[in-house]
Amino acid sequence: MSSKSNDQGRAFEYACVIELQDYIEDHRHVEIDEKSIVAVKRAWNIQSKELQNKFICAARAFIETFFKAEPRLLESEGEDDIEIISINKDSDAERGDVRDIVITRKAIHWDIGLSMKHNHFAAKHSRLSANIDFGAKWYGLPCDDNYWNTIKPIFIRLQTLKKEKIAWHDLNDKEDTVYLPIVNAFIAELNRAYKADSTIPAKLISYLLGFRDFYKVVAIDMNKITEFQSFNLRGELNKNGKKNKATLIIPKADLPTEIISLRLKPNSKNTAELYLNNGWSFSFRIHNASTVVEPSLKFDIQFLSVPTNIITVNCIWI
Repeated sequence: MSSKSNDQGRAFEYACVIELQDYIEDHRHVEIDEKSIVAVKRAWNIQSKELQNKFICAARAFIETFFKAEPRLLESEGEDDIEIISINKDSDAERGDVRDIVITRKAIHWDIGLSMKHNHFAAKHSRLSANIDFGAKWYGLPCDDNYWNTIKPIFIRLQTLKKEKIAWHDLNDKEDTVYLPIVNAFIAELNRAYKADSTIPAKLISYLLGFRDFYKVVAIDMNKITEFQSFNLRGELNKNGKKNKATLIIPKADLPTEIISLRLKPNSKNTAELYLNNGWSFSFRIHNASTVVEPSLKFDIQFLSVPTNIITVNCIWI
């Protein structure tokens, strides 16, 4: 992700914090963890007024839908029931909590979170290199020697090309000598791991979507829509309050238990497609993340499908 895109994403987070605070304050006291929002506020301040207005429209669009699903956010049990809006640290995502904005009610030991995206739908951007054991990192089963013996010579060559300052666009054989063999090695290794551990599908979802349930909020500028999507994998979302019940019902989604197919995408040399049961499927597109060749690559991991009991609401900007 470019620096500009990253700043715009953070600015959108700040707009959401503003709109959440405004809405909640009409019903109860709420505080913002000022230390946690320093980076997103800085990103907000460098945006044009036009972009700021766009982010506010995008944030405002999903607010009512969110509170229909989470009535606890507007209740209070007295002065000791403090509600706080905060921004998670990047290190939280590294540890497996993919939520960006978290709202906490300390008195009842409860919180709810949102994952914010601006004009993109990627599930994750995961890096591969000669030293990254994706099996151990993603689902707790280290890659075997066949995987390492395949990919290490490729990354050693890329290290040499980096020293020569070769640009990726000048590497004419990159699809056949870099992307394709690495994707094939990835497919073979994931299939091997699944044969050894039948719980890999559920573990893979936990890696991609984190260990806490959340709502994904995607601002789509071109369509002037904010997509609000539930990832209620453990039943943490959609809790009724003491006084009010949710008017938008969010069912619990089914985790996958089986790999149906893992293959190279037809007519592609850089993308694997993973089809799981219970409605889950993903694409894994490998790509370079720099201008000059370097000895690491990234997967752009996208949803191809999600279970039907994951609720999606398209909220139109006003």
